[in-house]
Amino acid sequence: MEQKEFETIVRNIRSHVLRVATRYMGNDDDGEDVTQDVMLKLWCLRDKLDEYRSVEALAVVMAKNIALNRIRSALKLVGEDMHEEFSDKDNPEVAYINKEEEKRVMELISQLPDVQQATLRMKHIDGMEVSEIASTIESTENAVRVNLARARKKILSYFNLDDYE
Repeated sequence: MEQKEFETIVRNIRSHVLRVATRYMGNDDDGEDVTQDVMLKLWCLRDKLDEYRSVEALAVVMAKNIALNRIRSALKLVGEDMHEEFSDKDNPEVAYINKEEEKRVMELISQLPDVQQATLRMKHIDGMEVSEIASTIESTENAVRVNLARARKKILSYFNLDDYE
């Protein structure tokens, strides 16, 4: 699919996708972010869009799934923050250790090779499924799983697992 063809399709469906995303996310800014993510994913899939009966339906489903994943991630973070609040007050040493480990993990992620870094972020930060990641980076699901496993193994190797037993 050529760029002009893609732009025409996007122009026709963008407003519908934005309405759906905004309805799920609850505000215009987050709805716009979700819509941009959908358009980016559609661009990555542009060569395969002819296989779908309705690109608009695909885009709406993608918007719904991305929005729900973001909502789940936000709820998970809120739950973790609430848990940390109670445990932090009880034990500041544990809170300090947790924050230092989180900082260390983020530094380690930034040192991974680009493909491993991207797949790890998509899986654990963006909450994407392996199949979504594979289609986004135009790879196989098995290759994505291998990259995730290698990235996790590399990060875990930097931590002394005896501390957790």
